[in-house]
Amino acid sequence: MATAGYTPTIGLEIHAELKTRTKMFCASKNDADETRPNHNVCPVCMAYPGTLPVVNREAVLHVLKVGAAVDGALADYTEFDRKNYFYPDIPKGYQISQYEYPLVKGGALAGVAITRVHLEEDTANNKHHDTYSLIDFNRAGIPLMELVTEPVIHDADTASNFAKELQLLLRTLGAGEANMEKGQMRVEANISVSRDQTLGTKVEVKNLNSFRSVERAIAYEVERQIQVLEEGGTLVQETRGFDEDRGVTFSQRAKESSHDYRYFPEPDIPKFKLSLLPEVAAIKDSLPELPNAKRARYQGMGIRAEDAEVLVTDEEYAMFFKNEIEDRISSDEGRKLGVNYLISDIRGQGSAAQLQNISGGRYAKLIAMIEADTLSSRGAKDVLQKMLETGEEPETLASGMGVLQVTDTAAIERIVDEVIAENLDVAASVKAGKVEAVQFLVGRGMKKSKGSAKPALLKELIHKRLIQ
Repeated sequence: MATAGYTPTIGLEIHAELKTRTKMFCASKNDADETRPNHNVCPVCMAYPGTLPVVNREAVLHVLKVGAAVDGALADYTEFDRKNYFYPDIPKGYQISQYEYPLVKGGALAGVAITRVHLEEDTANNKHHDTYSLIDFNRAGIPLMELVTEPVIHDADTASNFAKELQLLLRTLGAGEANMEKGQMRVEANISVSRDQTLGTKVEVKNLNSFRSVERAIAYEVERQIQVLEEGGTLVQETRGFDEDRGVTFSQRAKESSHDYRYFPEPDIPKFKLSLLPEVAAIKDSLPELPNAKRARYQGMGIRAEDAEVLVTDEEYAMFFKNEIEDRISSDEGRKLGVNYLISDIRGQGSAAQLQNISGGRYAKLIAMIEADTLSSRGAKDVLQKMLETGEEPETLASGMGVLQVTDTAAIERIVDEVIAENLDVAASVKAGKVEAVQFLVGRGMKKSKGSAKPALLKELIHKRLIQ
């Protein structure tokens, strides 16, 4: 990102739909997968006259858990507010949100300071056609968490990494799926550039729906602002969209300030003293193991950082690791070996659906056979592939496939004789001092034995035959 002496400053506002049974202020179902338009609606979320909102307790607890996980200050007193603006997708003509008393203040995630985390309701979904628009109110009123960071981010990668870490945290806590393709998590970036420590004119880029879009939109907008200033122009505070196809931002409207929304306390919802809720006192103790703690624990076992990251981010493989490796293999070396095969030979081939075939202790038995030199690495890969396909025991498969390692010296000596006879030129080069050529002969021997010869013994016998 070329900045030409300018410092970009970025703050994020991230909206995430929460995983609850019902909507934020009514009993309508919260179902992101509902395809029938205007099916999960009721008089409350459609804003019929005389209806009253009732706060979703589960949504409040989800946000408090997020606050505890990021070491934020959880509110004791909180209230909801009306945020007044008039769009077709807001049936009431205002949104119930939080302004002065959010549920969470402060905290940090992925090295980025957090300003606040509050709770509000989502809007409906506009469906635009050539000459008309339709509105689907299934999404209207779904619990929506908004997290606002401090303006302390200075590059697109840090912004994207923060969003990824928040998505992972929400999934770890069970607070939300945060599927960006479904619109369950949406990122807005407030971007400015300046040559000194003062902040420049802030421009908001809204509704970024993928991590790649976050990176591209920020990179483009930083360069656009620098170009405007370098050409002697003036930046205006505005809201811009991002064109995915062209990779550019475009002006949408002048950016509103908080006074434009005419916030005032929601009169139909009472104030809350959260310390009176028994669940709040136990929030911190109820948290599961958080992503950073998992990373540290896995790496403490000697697992490589990149493999640990897979176990942190992929729930299915993390569960397999817990049940089939961590709980069944006691040595760190065995666990590292188990993770290596899991990531490179199983996940690398997209075989997650077949994990059940190697569960129930079968995978741990395979690793034990490798550790005991009963199977070579090549033989283990072949057996593992068959296990994934059939679910059979590794001992049975290895025996039937003839890949159990041969440690009988006489049998391996016969293989050595055959390999040397078939590769006289290579054997001659070894005798002439080209010792590295021994590995070629070892490879031929392993192939001839179908992976059953013990590589170390094979190499030792070739050495004796040709060098000593």
